[in-house]
Amino acid sequence: MNTLLTIEQRNAVLLSMANLVEKEKESILKANKIDLDSYSGDDLAMEDRLKVDDSKVEGMVHSLKHLASQDDPVGVEKFSFKHENGMQVYNKTASFGTIMIIYESRPDVTVEAAGIAFKSGNKILLKGGKESLNSNLEIVKLWHQALEENNVATGWVEYLQFDRKQTQEFLANPSQKVDLVVPRGGERLIKFVKENSSAQVIVSGRGNNFVYVHDKADTDIAIDVILNGKTGKISACNAIDKVLIDSRLPNKDEFLKKLVDKLSENNVKLIADKSLEQKLSTARPLKSEDEWYEEFLDYKALIGEVDSVSEAIAKINKYSGGHSASIISKDDKAAQEFMETVDNAAVYHNASTRFTDGGQLGLGGELAISTDKLHQRGPIGLQHLVTNKWYIHGSGQIR
Repeated sequence: MNTLLTIEQRNAVLLSMANLVEKEKESILKANKIDLDSYSGDDLAMEDRLKVDDSKVEGMVHSLKHLASQDDPVGVEKFSFKHENGMQVYNKTASFGTIMIIYESRPDVTVEAAGIAFKSGNKILLKGGKESLNSNLEIVKLWHQALEENNVATGWVEYLQFDRKQTQEFLANPSQKVDLVVPRGGERLIKFVKENSSAQVIVSGRGNNFVYVHDKADTDIAIDVILNGKTGKISACNAIDKVLIDSRLPNKDEFLKKLVDKLSENNVKLIADKSLEQKLSTARPLKSEDEWYEEFLDYKALIGEVDSVSEAIAKINKYSGGHSASIISKDDKAAQEFMETVDNAAVYHNASTRFTDGGQLGLGGELAISTDKLHQRGPIGLQHLVTNKWYIHGSGQIR
């Protein structure tokens, strides 16, 4: 796989794959049903991620077609410089080489993340979870068919059918070159990959996202944003888990009652911080401070009170996963302070954290959402899945 495929070859494979996924939808759904029927169902978020339906297949097809229409991210000139000795210096984007994607439960990753990595000129190693094995193998079969249809070696997309011990050994001592590892899943998976990988890892970290309702908030917007963030998709890393309410909010009791009623209607169980225990009679009290750190991925939310913007910022910076946070406020100055000081990959003013997503933020899709600060933070799209390389043209210059 040393030779970079031309952009025409890569696009042709992606379009073939889009057609195959569309054509073989029933085979994918049938394989997915086997996985769903075998799943124990003890993790609500995992089950939600595992399920493939018509709209997920449509999403796969759309992402592949969209990827094929995008510019080549490889070989893009980032910088050029003419040395005083006459050398011409260029810095251009370059593919990583081989990217290993380790993921739990989500068969759509087998299409979308692999597609992004392939478009950016990389060989793909896929290691899915055992719970989605049938779905993944069905989709990888289609990848191989798409590659063969375009006279491209099937080795560009490889599925690693490893158990935990084999995965651990491969991460530590890969039997083939691995340039980058991307874990997609819960905290346990990410920790496992970070501890064992000898290659670079892009950390797609936990969510545990916050909404802060400022004292100058439009409370209707606050209700909408909290409901969307909490109940839109509980398995998403951009979902909301924590709500901070400013103690100075006018009609605070009335707002709290409305918020609690709306969340209860949507089967969300509430946890009350000490500051609100008396006011939230239907909520259970906080068990320990650890719950502030926890990513729920469930129909539950923790509500607390703060006395200022700076207290809200401090709390978010202490407990959040570094993913997304939103302030609801009509005060632009307070919003600016919040957005500049909260140490998250994405910060929002009067909008839902559910938009932290490559497709929603204009990238056309994502490989992962990084909570690290190197080399790219937040959604990692096609244009971020490259490294760079220096090209220097001379005519015998020596230093």
